[in-house]
Amino acid sequence: MRVRGLSKRYPGTGAVLDDIDVDISSGELVAIIGGNGSGKTTLLKILVGLSRASAGTVFGRPPVVGYVPERFPSQHRMSALAYLTHMGRIRGLSGQAASARARELLERLALVGGESTALRRLSKGNAQKVALAQALLVPPQLLVLDEPWTGLDTAAHEVLTQLIQEVATAGGAVVFTDHHDSVVAASASIIYQIREGRLSQAESATEPAAGPAARIELVTPHNRAQPPEDVDWETLSGVLDVTHGDGAVTITVVDAECDAILFAAIRHGWSVHDVGRTATPRRGSRQGER
Repeated sequence: MRVRGLSKRYPGTGAVLDDIDVDISSGELVAIIGGNGSGKTTLLKILVGLSRASAGTVFGRPPVVGYVPERFPSQHRMSALAYLTHMGRIRGLSGQAASARARELLERLALVGGESTALRRLSKGNAQKVALAQALLVPPQLLVLDEPWTGLDTAAHEVLTQLIQEVATAGGAVVFTDHHDSVVAASASIIYQIREGRLSQAESATEPAAGPAARIELVTPHNRAQPPEDVDWETLSGVLDVTHGDGAVTITVVDAECDAILFAAIRHGWSVHDVGRTATPRRGSRQGER
């Protein structure tokens, strides 16, 4: 897919996007980064055809596009399974095939509450799992995701990473945004940054500003027969730095995600040895990683 001279302006404002050129190839995992209000969501909506550009052209948009919006409209009485089956039929699947594919995806993403739960009764994280499933009911040739990891539990983080890799391996292109640079660095094959409406290739995700963060020290419990589960900590939301030791892990995480990391650690069988405050580390400062 090729984008040429793309611009977007709203009445009474300047250009949100200004003369953007970009090529998106089959098999690529493309990350779009930028500050709040930089135009990331606007660009994604234009790529999938939900918004019109003020100028410029999108060439070669494939016929099968999967899209996960930043805010999934989950206030429905329909159950998760009924919603996904309906969406699958809209996309050309038989009712039986749509239900089977929906169940497969919901099982893989480990939907909490069950397939018969009404969408409006699901938590934000579980509604996000349904949003991901609807985008993958039919194998997409272009998969576009707006901050798809937000609200997901640890296991679903890992499954989502696997799913987008599978789309790319099958020849689909994946375009996503995320404001956590650890996720971007771990998932993208190419990174673009929007700044002042212009798009340019970035060598790496934006470096976080220095500030308060939490330091979590985890250890292997002495009173458990089974060792704790391995967790890909670097891909979790808010994680800035990870150091591995002998039966121990030290994680630096932004304050807002500290509770989520603690919950994930306990759920995977780790013991919390210590929690304290520290400064946000700069990119490239990680030591002792495996």
